[in-house]
Parts: sequence; structure tokens; C-alpha cells
Amino acid sequence: MRGVLSITLVLSHLLLLTDYCFAHPLCSNMRSPFTPKTPLVFCQYNGSVCCNSTEDMQLQNQFKAMNVSDLGCASLLRSILCSRCDQFSAELYRIESAPRKVPVLCNSTVSANSTQSQLTEVDFCLKVWDECKNVSILNSPFQLQGGMPLNSTSKLADIWQSKSAFCNEFSGASEAGELCFDGGPVVLNHTENLSPPSGMCLEKIGNGSYLNMIGHPDGSNRVFLSDQPGKIWLATVPGEGSGELLAVDRLNPFLDLTDRVYSDAQLGMMGIAFHPNFQQNGRFFVSYNCDKVKSPECSGRCSCNSEVRCDPSKLESDNGAQPCQYSSIIAEFTANGTTLQPSSVTSVKPKEVRRIFTMGLPFANHHGGQILFGPEDGYLYFMLGDGGSNGDPYNFAQNKKSLLGKVMRLDIDNIPSAMVIADLAQWGNYSVPGDNPFAEDKELKPETWALGFRNPWRCSFDSERPSYFLCADVGEEQYEEVDIVTKGGNYGWRVYEGPFLYNPPASPGGNTTATSIDPIFPVMGYNHSDVNNSVGSASITGGYFYRSTADPCMYGRYLYADLYAGGMWAGTETPTDSGNFTSTRIPFSCAQDSPIRCIAEAGSSLPSLGYILSFGEDNKKDVFILASSGVYRVIRPSRCNYTCSKENVTRPASAPPFNSTGRRFSNPLMELMLLISSLLVLFGSCNL
Repeated sequence: MRGVLSITLVLSHLLLLTDYCFAHPLCSNMRSPFTPKTPLVFCQYNGSVCCNSTEDMQLQNQFKAMNVSDLGCASLLRSILCSRCDQFSAELYRIESAPRKVPVLCNSTVSANSTQSQLTEVDFCLKVWDECKNVSILNSPFQLQGGMPLNSTSKLADIWQSKSAFCNEFSGASEAGELCFDGGPVVLNHTENLSPPSGMCLEKIGNGSYLNMIGHPDGSNRVFLSDQPGKIWLATVPGEGSGELLAVDRLNPFLDLTDRVYSDAQLGMMGIAFHPNFQQNGRFFVSYNCDKVKSPECSGRCSCNSEVRCDPSKLESDNGAQPCQYSSIIAEFTANGTTLQPSSVTSVKPKEVRRIFTMGLPFANHHGGQILFGPEDGYLYFMLGDGGSNGDPYNFAQNKKSLLGKVMRLDIDNIPSAMVIADLAQWGNYSVPGDNPFAEDKELKPETWALGFRNPWRCSFDSERPSYFLCADVGEEQYEEVDIVTKGGNYGWRVYEGPFLYNPPASPGGNTTATSIDPIFPVMGYNHSDVNNSVGSASITGGYFYRSTADPCMYGRYLYADLYAGGMWAGTETPTDSGNFTSTRIPFSCAQDSPIRCIAEAGSSLPSLGYILSFGEDNKKDVFILASSGVYRVIRPSRCNYTCSKENVTRPASAPPFNSTGRRFSNPLMELMLLISSLLVLFGSCNL
């Protein structure tokens, strides 16, 4: 018992340390930093910043309005105002908790921050006090809550009784590890050199071709699998190394929509998502394509319309289809029964609760279609491609009045009346979150969260850092990319393909100039010349940040692949939380004791996966490759004779079995040890 208590105390300290982690660079408006077209004049920051020239001028005017006569104090106040332009301004202003009027000022007596470049103690807060305490400041940002009225002239010494009181209010919190402002740009010095993994080991645990794998919301070892023709299955994932197969009853699907899903090369059931409160309400959502010629209930408004300068009668279909013959659909279903809890339901009726979204598509490709719930905000994110055809001829991805080539963000918990929906000219039954970017950019359709995508194919939120929302975007002729998606971000297509300017072959829908946008360039990707395959093409498949403990040398890296080439890449962020990635193509092989034998490529010892369609993640955070040849799990590297210094090769090959609630049978001491082990791996990715 004493040992368990000791471990509990250690665990409590480790849990406190999780506050040391912070997210990648974000601006105080929660958008990504960017490189401005012209250098800032007032706030002379270099590189990636959070201010454009207009915002720089606004800060200059705000500074002039303060009317500060003392040069020393004026210099400090200028630097504080300009911290809004720092690439870490969201952290400096604590936007995700309680937004501040001024950044957190460094103070050695409160929060010496070892994650910044200054390793010595910093007393910037005291420096501000000493320089400005007796200086009159008009419209001072250092006011008490509900204090002196605007336009009043004040001195710090008139408002705050002492420097201690002042710095208690404006300096860092008592916990170390948070970013603070010391008068200049924040620079991280955490530069751990992470060598790429020697290789990635796989085991094949199932046959069948799937596009989606989602862990059951009950937290058990069950997953939902869906395929392109329109079926969803409930499956049980065996323990690693157990020799058992993925348990899925192919003859009895959880939901069968094949009678209404139109499936073709780039059409079909594209996504599934379970409501964050599925355990209580049983709500889940399906994204699919339909054909209005075959299904009368498929009809919806055409995305080619006068609002976006597109005439449906002039569309030249790639496959002879009618204009907007195919639609993208999001439909709601329920697992609620009269006597059963949602987690106990093993099949549901194919009856829609409501149609959330319907949009007619101009062409037969580039529809995206994945849906995800935001882990922090609970809103539904919908990834939609540019609508298709060569080079996005109608420039839908850059047209702010079109929803094609966008990531959308919808509130499906507050459904307005039919009259309101009609008045708002919405595409279905949803409301729009009030903090979507249209609130700042009136030209944007309100559903839009980010724009400038060609065909986002598989996006994911990092389970450890939800502000990392990564999408892989399929390229046209030259480059495949991975983007960190943030509010209002413009990811360039069709002005850019990845980091390269793109010259569209046709422009019936008009052009967007490179000088008119602030593109956010990809953080990872590869050139088409980097892949070799019989198809002679490339198409990226996005994956996940690897957060399983099975392969500790893969932990914290972003894993992605190419659909055709069978190539795998691991993206490594250096320094951690900087948003700067390097990608390495990694070798992979199958374990000799794989439950299903992996077929080797002709003339090679490498496994032939076929097309890498998607990735999956279960409730243990194990990562799975969903390929045309079957389902593969990333496992311990030693099972393929790969070297990983962090792997404990004496660990039992198979995990303890699950009980009916999804928890492992184990004694409390072992559970605590496993949890501590996981936390220690997690802290390796934090700036301690």
C-alpha cells in the first residue's frame, strides 16, 4: 500500500508538469504567423509575424496616442504594444484562457522561463515599473479592472501601490514553463536533435479496404470502420502481438447506406464522426456522395451558381455527368434505442434523423468529404475540395463566396428553424459559430474556417495538442503538402501549389493574384519527383501525430504517406512546439509473426500495401494504415529487428486483455506504472 501511495505522489507531480507544454506558434487572433509582403515599419519584427502593415500602422497610432514624453518608458511601451506581432502572441496574451490587455511580462521572482533564449533571470516587469512608474501615460493599458476611465492620464504609481502589486498583476504565473515577454521576440532554445527512426514495423491484422477508422466513444478496444461503397462496421482490435485478427463481422454492418451512396473513383462514403456526447445522445454523422439521377432525395443547390460567377450550363463534365449530378451530403443518424444504451448498440436503421448539409458538385472529383469534431470546441469540421477538373478552372478555392476548397466549421447542436435557414441561404440544418472568420472578414461565407485547398485528404487533431490541426492537401502537378490549419488561414491553391506559384491552364471563373493574398505555406510535403511508382503520379494521404507507446522512437512525429507510391514519411518538429518540421522518408517492413502474412513487392523484401487510402487511430492511440490490401498496425520496432534505444524490449509482446468496459485487467500498481510510463514519454515532447 505504501508503494502505491508513493507512486500516486509521483503521479500527481507528473500531472502538474503537463502545464509545461504549449502549442505551436499562434497569433492572438488564433491564426498562423505569416511572412508579410512588406517589412513592418513600426514593429520591426523579422521572419514570421502576426501583424500586417495595416495592423502595424494601428499599433503606431495607438503608441502616439499614449503621448509618453519619457524616452526610456516610451521605448518599453512600444515593445509591449509590438508584442502583438510576435509569432507566439497567443501564448504571451494567454488567449486560450483569459485574454490579457498586455503580454505576460517576464519576472525572475515569479517565472524564470527556461524555454526561452534567456537562460538567466529576467526582470522585465520590474524594469517597466522602474522606468514608467512616474510617467504620465494617456490611455494606459495598465489599468485596474473597472479603474480609471478611457482618455485619462495616469502613472503606474497612482494606480498600483508597489512594484510587487504591479508585477503580481502583469508578470508570469507562479508555474514555470510558460512564455513571457522580455522586451523582444520570443525565441525557443529547445533544440533536441532527434534522429529519424531506423524503420517502422507493421503487423497485418485484417483484410478489407476501409477509408475511416474511429475509436468507439466508450473508450474500449472497439473501433468503427467504414468503406467507400457505404457500409460501417463495428470491430474489436486485438492486443499487439497476440496473434489475433481484427474481429469484424462483414455480413452484419453497423449501418448500411449502399442503396443511397454513389461510389466511384473519388465518390462514396467519405467520412464518419461521432458526437462528443455520443454516450448520452447516440448521435453520429456520415458524409457521403449521392447521384440525383438514381436518388431523388439527393437533389440540392448547385455549388456552381451566379453568386460565385459560375454558369452550370457551361460546365463541361469530365465523365459526361450532368452539372451537379453528384452531391456532397452530411446526414445525422442515431444509435438511441428504447432500452439500450448507445454504447451497446451493434446495428442501427438506415434512417436519417436530419440532413445536415447538401451541396451539388460541379465535377466528379476533388470532393474531400472528411468530417471531424473539434476536441476543444465541439463543432463539426467538414473538409471539402475545390470541386474538381484541371487546375480549379472556376477558382472556387480562392472565391470567398464559394464553400469549395474550404474547411468548414458548423454548429450542429443549435439547429435553426427552416425559415431562418432559408433566410440565411444555408446548405442545410446547422448554425454558424459566432467566432468563425466571417466575423472579421465580411466577404467570407460564414461557414468557412480556412480556405485555399485543392483536395484535403485526411486531417487530424493532435490528441496531445489540439491546436495542431493538420490537413494533407493533394497537389496538381508538382507538390504534395501538409498544412497546419488555423482560423481564417489561406493555404494558397490555386495561386500556389504548395510553396510554388501555379499557372492555371484555364480561368473562366477569374483569377486571384499572388499579391492579393497572404498564403500560409505547408509545413511538410514532397515533390512528385521524389516518388517513383508504376502509376506515374502522386497523391498524399494525411495521418496522425503518433502518440502510442508501442514505438517510442516514433512518438510525437507526424506520420503520412503517398496513396500510389506506398511511401511513408515522418515529420519531426524541431524545436518542439515551434511549427518547424523536417520530413524523412522512413523504411517499413512486416513482422515475421504478423497474424496475416504480408505479401512482398515483386523483387523486394518490402511489404506490398497496395494503395494507402487512409490512416486510423484507436483509443490506445495506436496508429493503423488503411490500405487497399488490408489493415496494418504500427508495432514495436524490435519485432522487425529495427533499433530503437527507447524501446524496452523485455516488455511483454501482448497487452493484457480488455474487460467488457474497455479497461484492462491489471492490478492498481501496474496501472499506475503504465500511466507514469506514458506520461514520461509525453514529457519528452514538452519544453521543460
